[in-house]
Amino acid sequence: MMSTVGSAIYAGKVMHQRLHPQKHRLKYGMFSLLLDLDEIGGLSRRLKLFSWNSFNLFSFFDRDHADGSGRPLRGYIEQHLHAAGLETDGGAIRVLCMPRLLGYVFNPLSVYYCHRRDGGLQAVLYEVNNTFGERHSYLIPVQDGGGAGSVDQRCEKQFYVSPFASMGMHYKFRLNPPGDKLFLHITASDAWGPVIVAAFSGLRRPLTDGQLARMFFLYPLLTLKVVAGIHWEAFLLWIKGVRINERPAPPGTSVTYVRPPGSL
Repeated sequence: MMSTVGSAIYAGKVMHQRLHPQKHRLKYGMFSLLLDLDEIGGLSRRLKLFSWNSFNLFSFFDRDHADGSGRPLRGYIEQHLHAAGLETDGGAIRVLCMPRLLGYVFNPLSVYYCHRRDGGLQAVLYEVNNTFGERHSYLIPVQDGGGAGSVDQRCEKQFYVSPFASMGMHYKFRLNPPGDKLFLHITASDAWGPVIVAAFSGLRRPLTDGQLARMFFLYPLLTLKVVAGIHWEAFLLWIKGVRINERPAPPGTSVTYVRPPGSL
């Protein structure tokens, strides 16, 4: 069963596959932290290898997320839940992301699981960063609380991520409320069908100094490798002749509120 402590490590595999116009696939091991926003301060005091808003082997900075101001993330997320017409009752908000490693991080995607006080999943916020220093989020309500074991969501693409992916696409997300296992599956499609499929699956480990040290040696310089990998894969796609799309201006709002199918 899942620990009563919301924060944890998830270690597993990432898969990324391009289906057309050129096929391309990669798979590698990685880990992410699931951090309960109400527990981060206590974790920083308890752990020697993890700090909140200060340098350490592993660290989490509020300014690496949301609007970049460094304001408390719970308030920022609840503000957008309210703006989307969702009432909050103090339920847990947990973010799945990579931590800073020796002061450096780049998260292509951070996922916020927004729970009600009864434990049901109320909404998911997908926070996307591109390598041009821009950030945009998609906030999508969960209709059944994730009680069936998985959640399926979708939205239209609003934010430029890669020169090799056009804007005329839509996303399909499939995920589970984090437990002993975690999975996240994303399909980006255009008018001709699926173009890119990305997935992460991991097993839960306790968030302890021992496990953090183990992650450091199992996945050395992970955050640097992510950025290096993005640019290397972009180079390979360019060599294969995949068309480069011009970068448009970012969206006028920082968060896109997505209404579930069938809602008014």
